[in-house]
Amino acid sequence: MDMRTRSTLAAALVAAITLGLSGCSGEKQAGGGRDRDGANPAIDTVGKVLGGTPQRGGTLTVLSNQDFQHLDPARNWVMNEMDFGTRLLYRTLVTYKAEPGAKGGELVPDLAEDLGRPSNGAKTWTFTLKKGLKYEDGSPITAQDIKYNVERSFSPDLTGGPDYAARYLAGADGYQGPAQGKHLDSIKTPDDHTIVFELRKPFAEFPYATVLPTFAPVPKAQDKGPQYDSRPFSSGPYKIESYDRGKSMVLVRNTHWAQETDDVRKAYPDRIVVKMGLKQNQIDDRLIAGSGADASAISWGKLRPESAPKVLTKPEVKARLLAESSNCHDMVQMHTGRAPFDNVKVRKAVQYALDREAILTATGGPALNDLSTALMPGSLFGGEQPDTLKIPATGDVEKAKQLLKEAGKADGFSTDITVSNGDKGVGEAIQQSLSRAGIKVTIETVDPSAFYDTIGDTENRTDLLYTGWCPDYPSGSTFLPFVFDGRYIKEKGNSGNHSLFRDEPTMKRMDEIAAMTDAAQANKAWQDLDGEILAKAPVAPAVIERWPLVLGSNIAGAFGHNSFGGQIDYATVGLKDPSKSDS
Repeated sequence: MDMRTRSTLAAALVAAITLGLSGCSGEKQAGGGRDRDGANPAIDTVGKVLGGTPQRGGTLTVLSNQDFQHLDPARNWVMNEMDFGTRLLYRTLVTYKAEPGAKGGELVPDLAEDLGRPSNGAKTWTFTLKKGLKYEDGSPITAQDIKYNVERSFSPDLTGGPDYAARYLAGADGYQGPAQGKHLDSIKTPDDHTIVFELRKPFAEFPYATVLPTFAPVPKAQDKGPQYDSRPFSSGPYKIESYDRGKSMVLVRNTHWAQETDDVRKAYPDRIVVKMGLKQNQIDDRLIAGSGADASAISWGKLRPESAPKVLTKPEVKARLLAESSNCHDMVQMHTGRAPFDNVKVRKAVQYALDREAILTATGGPALNDLSTALMPGSLFGGEQPDTLKIPATGDVEKAKQLLKEAGKADGFSTDITVSNGDKGVGEAIQQSLSRAGIKVTIETVDPSAFYDTIGDTENRTDLLYTGWCPDYPSGSTFLPFVFDGRYIKEKGNSGNHSLFRDEPTMKRMDEIAAMTDAAQANKAWQDLDGEILAKAPVAPAVIERWPLVLGSNIAGAFGHNSFGGQIDYATVGLKDPSKSDS
């Protein structure tokens, strides 16, 4: 998008946001568009369930601009795909309540009878499975199947998934998965309904980790290695009837799933059809119109910024808009191991040159996102991020130039950045803001379905990346170590630490905090460490995302789940009138 186009869009967004804010009061963060309680005054559907209680039956359609990256539970670590996978296709030991707002962050048993029983000072955790759990073919789900999936998550050919098991399980160093008949002694299954995890250090938050797809069951007989991505074997309320890569997926009911064993998933629709390969602006327009079969549809991707005025200025459409905070922080991550970004003054120059206000506009404005001033989202600071750098929202170009001069780069330099196709406008905002300080940026765009695999290739990636991180649960332990601990950087399938930041004092402090038994003390320590890392400038903060989604007019039971990045909770969504769906 050229400068003129982006300026026109900014004007349209400001007009739309002004209309959305009229009549609202409350002290707002500067440029953030939020009241101090975290609500967004421009969107009055935040924290609410839209459409009433669904009726059973019909076809729910999901309109998507991309294919899935990974549905194999050993590889699934992207928020919307974890939501889709763990609410529809497979169950985990523990899961989140299906409720909007803060209650959605509460844990409830899923496959397990309870939230786990700690012993040995929280270094050992025991879970007992419910009786009557079955796969899609009617065979029983066993504790051994959960152990097998945790073990296969270590396999070198199954990259990209959560690495909590590698970080915490005793004896996991150097383990390469079960392919050669090798198993982890730290996972014990004394019988079909009991699984015991032995950890290398105390981990009081371990039940939160068992929400992740790593702790879903995979029967060894069904495992097909990397091909399992295309057809995971169902332990949830739906199974895959067909999957045409890049085009469509059809889910139908798993008749062996028993509602009496599941207090979370309601499974209202008879079928769920995912239509892929669509343009996001076309999806937006179809859902805004909401006619015909599209009345029974939802979007996979978030509302594009240029579509915001069409929504915020129309009360009927705005009433169908979800815009929950994702708790995800999008930032510019710099390759700290490659010149010139191995120089902290160059990295600080990027922090000062970055125009976060322009990025905010490019992502939909203050009605749909919030400016960021720290690393962890405000939810991990008790509601509001601190501002330790105190850089103006539009940047400080003169300070950036001064830092570049001190780094021996007074004439600037050329570099490149990778962004997802949907973030091209953000890439242009970054390009234009850094150019003011003499940093010339070339933008490389990648299809969303290949984005994380591309940026996870540490040898062949660009110097800069625009990406983010979402805490897996409300603790600093799920943010800073995953984004800034250099001991877990991978050559392929790298996740989180895309700045490739390896700082010994930081890692030492992380270990000290992880060993703290006082939760309040640890929380304060993570908050302090946030500012210390930010001062070393491996990344430049940008925005805290909301996840704006327009619903079809026949959608019911819909809300953005805070623990799944603001994405619609597939556990409860359905239709007002199933007969109106395209079944």
